[in-house]
Amino acid sequence: MIVNILIVLPILIAIPLIVALFTKKEYAIEREIIINKPKQDVFEYIRFLKYQDNYSKWVMTDPAMKKEFIGTDGTLGFVYKWDSKNKNAGKGEQEIKKINEGERMDIEVRFEKTFEGIAEIPIMTKSISANQTKVKWGMMGKNKYPMNLMNLFIDKMLGKDLTTSLSNLKNILENN
Repeated sequence: MIVNILIVLPILIAIPLIVALFTKKEYAIEREIIINKPKQDVFEYIRFLKYQDNYSKWVMTDPAMKKEFIGTDGTLGFVYKWDSKNKNAGKGEQEIKKINEGERMDIEVRFEKTFEGIAEIPIMTKSISANQTKVKWGMMGKNKYPMNLMNLFIDKMLGKDLTTSLSNLKNILENN
């Protein structure tokens, strides 16, 4: 019995490590939704990172998290820092890195805990009609070996949260 455990246990540990050797280190996910509001109205709301408190699944994970804001929200260089005791929220900051007025905003998210990492977050708006806007929200990053094994599941895990956040955003904008 003990001999079987001593044989099987290393194999169970080795399999994920071997799989991670052949798994891409980069990940990219994207979700979209159509909001029944003009593009400029939608963009003027999402450009303010503080408004994520109202629709982002991740920010809403811990309403009691500590927050710090540096700079002018909605402009280049604005930083939104958070620190939570809730392991699902963790600690980190996001910074507005680029704004293409009315079209796209690029945010860099720097995670400190529960895990360390950097993700690029593009949020794009496109007019479908005078009163309809398509919003695309993505996330791209890298995970070092052996954490890159998570990349096999990241689309399903984070994609669900992006979909929830976009649905929350749609509800807010269409009901105001």
